[in-house]
Amino acid sequence: MRAKRKPVVILACHVMQSLIQPHLPDAEVPIIYMDYGLHIRPQKMAPTLQAQLDALPEPSLVLIGYGLCGNGLAGLKAGPHTLVIPRADDCIAILLGSYQVYVEAFQAEPGTYYLTKGWLESGSDPLKEYRAYVNQFGLQKADMLIDMMYHRYQRLCFVAHTQADLDEYRPQAMEVAQFCAQRWGMTYHERIGSDGLIRRLLEAPHQKEKLGEDFVVVPPGGTVEQKMFIRM
Repeated sequence: MRAKRKPVVILACHVMQSLIQPHLPDAEVPIIYMDYGLHIRPQKMAPTLQAQLDALPEPSLVLIGYGLCGNGLAGLKAGPHTLVIPRADDCIAILLGSYQVYVEAFQAEPGTYYLTKGWLESGSDPLKEYRAYVNQFGLQKADMLIDMMYHRYQRLCFVAHTQADLDEYRPQAMEVAQFCAQRWGMTYHERIGSDGLIRRLLEAPHQKEKLGEDFVVVPPGGTVEQKMFIRM
């Protein structure tokens, strides 16, 4: 007798919504979008996602729309579920469409800070962080903190999912870019990302044996570990 196929659940960062929605394999697939802010505090990511996994009513195949993200996924326990996760250091590789494209971009322009719609909406960008530091610590300490975080970057690249997103969010991205240019001399660039990696993630239920090195598969009883994402 053939084993019963596990139900599929998608658990993803909200920044992935516009990439995922056009390709949902089934209108009945439950999908849980998590707040952007988990990226700001990676130490809260695994416990927050764990609560969602533990609340699932039956053993499931869970497609995780995150990268390792500042080691935020480390320690996440599969429990009775099977987890499929893009093998990426962070969401930038996912938004660009593949780890290979991410590596090529990094090698071509290693001093790039990537800005996305999600960062703009969550308030996680150099300008908003600087303003928050000024309010919290005062001007002198804010200058020290923000320079320590961003002074090594030479360029800012705004990655959008679609041309519509690029046009809509360009004014906000330009405001951040002007701040970065004035403070650190960063140049401003734009590019359209790709949904290639997300499409492959959504197809995982039908090709688990063909996922290859671009995905981490954590079986029931397993735990997400940093070493799973390291490529030799």
